[in-house]
Amino acid sequence: MQTFQVIDTHTAGHPTRAIMGGLPPLNGGSVLARRDDFKNRLDHLRGRLLHEPRGHAAMVGAVMTESTVADFGAFFVSSYVYLDMCGHATIGLARTLVATGQVELGDEPSSFTLETPAGIVTVTVTRAQDGAVTASILNVPSYVERENFKIDVPEVGTVDATIVCCGGRFILVDATAHGIAIEPENGSAFCRLGLAIKQAANTVLAEAAGSVLFYCDLDRTHARHLVALEANKFDRSPCGTGSSARLAALHAKGRLDVGETFQAESVLGLRYRCRIEETIEHKGHAAIRPRVDGEAWLSAFSTLVVEDNDPLANGFLCK
Repeated sequence: MQTFQVIDTHTAGHPTRAIMGGLPPLNGGSVLARRDDFKNRLDHLRGRLLHEPRGHAAMVGAVMTESTVADFGAFFVSSYVYLDMCGHATIGLARTLVATGQVELGDEPSSFTLETPAGIVTVTVTRAQDGAVTASILNVPSYVERENFKIDVPEVGTVDATIVCCGGRFILVDATAHGIAIEPENGSAFCRLGLAIKQAANTVLAEAAGSVLFYCDLDRTHARHLVALEANKFDRSPCGTGSSARLAALHAKGRLDVGETFQAESVLGLRYRCRIEETIEHKGHAAIRPRVDGEAWLSAFSTLVVEDNDPLANGFLCK
């Protein structure tokens, strides 16, 4: 029998499962190297931890590991793919670290650094009077790779998009151009459209994009977001990494200044508060350092059990 100690949170509705114990030692001198070691040797554990019957298609895992360059290390795994950076999971992990006492939080804010495969991020946590814990992420640099990108999508037509690199590669698409409201009942429609757009875009992009962020601007500094991840999976949160991508795109268009607050609202109506901390040059591109503030809530302290004779030990996904 195999057991894993996990703590579950949700960030604006999207789940994070922090893997706190039960994994074998990982090889490598960096978080990226240890992530790759996990991927090469232990990918079956991703199914055990995240897939049905112990998880589901929308589950995201944060695997805690040591770091020699930051206070903590973590890499992110999802039901389908490995992520270099995940904003909602970082917010969820911050809530977990406060709950376990690994990050002490009193009346004053507390900060820590986190090494991720995308780089080191700084997280500041604060506690409100009602007890809610806010995590503020100073994220990795974000920059626009391609503006006014035309994608010919079969059975859809030409889609106007922006490609942004932000700890992942995002395709940004205006939802209003496709006549679909960003509401929970339209999640499946966005997943189908997003998959078609992503497949068409990745036939011409030099490096593949992982996600399509649909947005609907409510005013200059407030928008609804829905990120289509897979054919049966969309982000319930406003998406921290995707919100960072939007900040970069808005700044490149001259629509958002450094220091302005941008409200990124999820399909469920919950919001991140986002802003551009500074402009920098990164990998030869004009880039920004985005900050994303959001809340996560605890949902479970659990021990996952995998019996030796379980015919579905490695999990399954119904698509």
